[in-house]
Amino acid sequence: MDWMPQNHSRSFSSRLDLARATQASEFVPRVVASRASASPNFLNSVSSIPNSPAVHPITKKFDDSDLSTRVTPESVSPPLVNSSPLINNSSLVSNSPHSNGSPLLNSSAIIHSDKLNSSPAIPAYQENVGGTTYFYQYQSPPENCQQNETTLNTTLPPALPEFSVFSVKKEPSYFMSEDLRNDILNRNVLTLMQPDPQQFPDLPQEVDSYHDLVPLEPISNTLHKAHMGYQASMYKATHIKTGAHFCLRRIHGFRLSNTKCMAFVELWKKLSHSNIVQLKEVFTTKAFSDNSMIFVYDYHPGSETLLNKHFSPDQAGYCDPFINDTSTPRPYSYQKNNILRHTQNNKLPEPLIWNYIIQLTSALRIIHTNALACRSLDPTKIIINSRNRLRLSCLGVMDVVLQETNSSINQLALVQHYQQEDLSALGKLVLALACKSTMAVQRENMSTALDIVSRSYTADLRNLIMYLLATQQRRSVTDLMPMIGARFYTQLDNLHNHIEILDHELSKELQNGRLFRIMTKLATINERPDFNLESSWAETGDRYMLKLFRDYVFHQVTQEGGPWLDMAHIVHCLNKLDVGVPEKISLVSRDEQSVLVVSYAELKHCLEQSYGELAGQAHDMSGLEKL
Repeated sequence: MDWMPQNHSRSFSSRLDLARATQASEFVPRVVASRASASPNFLNSVSSIPNSPAVHPITKKFDDSDLSTRVTPESVSPPLVNSSPLINNSSLVSNSPHSNGSPLLNSSAIIHSDKLNSSPAIPAYQENVGGTTYFYQYQSPPENCQQNETTLNTTLPPALPEFSVFSVKKEPSYFMSEDLRNDILNRNVLTLMQPDPQQFPDLPQEVDSYHDLVPLEPISNTLHKAHMGYQASMYKATHIKTGAHFCLRRIHGFRLSNTKCMAFVELWKKLSHSNIVQLKEVFTTKAFSDNSMIFVYDYHPGSETLLNKHFSPDQAGYCDPFINDTSTPRPYSYQKNNILRHTQNNKLPEPLIWNYIIQLTSALRIIHTNALACRSLDPTKIIINSRNRLRLSCLGVMDVVLQETNSSINQLALVQHYQQEDLSALGKLVLALACKSTMAVQRENMSTALDIVSRSYTADLRNLIMYLLATQQRRSVTDLMPMIGARFYTQLDNLHNHIEILDHELSKELQNGRLFRIMTKLATINERPDFNLESSWAETGDRYMLKLFRDYVFHQVTQEGGPWLDMAHIVHCLNKLDVGVPEKISLVSRDEQSVLVVSYAELKHCLEQSYGELAGQAHDMSGLEKL
């Protein structure tokens, strides 16, 4: 946003005279675009005039919405036009006062030209002024148009357009949007969660290099048995040395006796992708009073599993259509029609399903390229955030657990087999999403589920599911690209748009750190009670000017004595102080007995010198020396 400079040393009468003087500026020809051509250059309208002389007119680009369609020709010379249409001495004077009581120009008042009603065009008119020929294209005036007898011919429309004044927001958005801010704050709150000792008395204080463990899922004695019969639980933890937050996945009662699996762990640790939760390290511990295996992953706060997102019974109105009520047996046709009717009313949007497919195939592609297999592609192991960003989690766990369970099996030889199982699991996952039911992938429900996909979605989605579920041929994740087709460009465009939004929001906060450093320097100097055994250090010399400048920036008052708060004024003054511009301002003491006229360059010198005195005596700078 452009800030209006506020100069307190110039009197109000001189500024008003300057605003009035701008009305009698040099002539600027008015140009109205012709209806015969879409080009903004008015030379196109000249070509239609017969025997028109070859001239070199002054051209200027105008916005069609700001051009007046009414021009007054005169027999002697064209009319005088205000070269600064944003100044109007009758509407720009406001009562926004400063401490000296003088009114200022209101920076929130913006004058614009109203669009006029279109009317039939009148033949072009030309005038020769100083040897230069100007061409005008007229339009007939509106019926209710009033004529000004002082400047207009009695038979011609008025020369000046009508103006109106409107006010912009008094507090424009200087900071990021509230939605983005709330999302980031929510994630920070989840990151800073602390465990409740009374609720979880058995949690250890430290686990290897991690502390402050917080369970991310309910812990009970009847934990679901995942990963080949081993119970599992997840925790948020903080690294002792770095303070970074990670996700710990604990495999209960697991004793590692074979270190061959660590070769897979090293491969997974090197794998980094936007749709994968990266594995950091793996270790064993007895901190939980048993032999546990700990997998450390990146922590993504605010995420939920795909199962809770789309298949949770806790959702309002969710009901799995494939779960039949055995107490009231129904004919098969009735059940199928009921499933079709329910799915049609509760299906997921197809663009969302393709969005998931693109992200999942992108993750599988990088995994298979590195001679690895996911082996845990189900809704409970896929996390999703508020932006529909998918990530595969719990990677590498199956490789370690199965290697320990069946140490005689050569896992490297079975990688290709596991990759084919990944593609089959992907097909079942897409089918479950299309039917919005985890029961749809069962063998007895497969034909009905495919019929639902054929009726509710495009043939491309059905062909992709059929290709993934077919086990007779060797499949590859790269073969899915032709089936995705141009939808990939839609996903790419959405990501770029999101990046532009984040870049725009970041640009709002770009200067905040710099302004914060300036305010920190001022705050450490102003009103300091004592320095070097001198109680009046902050009230004398350079510090006194900084005190008056603080009042000038933050303590402005209105004519009635009330606080006058203007963010634009504060940012404007702090920016000038940081640069040290030569512009001068008048600083008035609180008792109005002293007036100092100083420049921002002098104030910056005072600020740096005073802060340097403080920094020279400081014992612990703790980063403040970089301000």
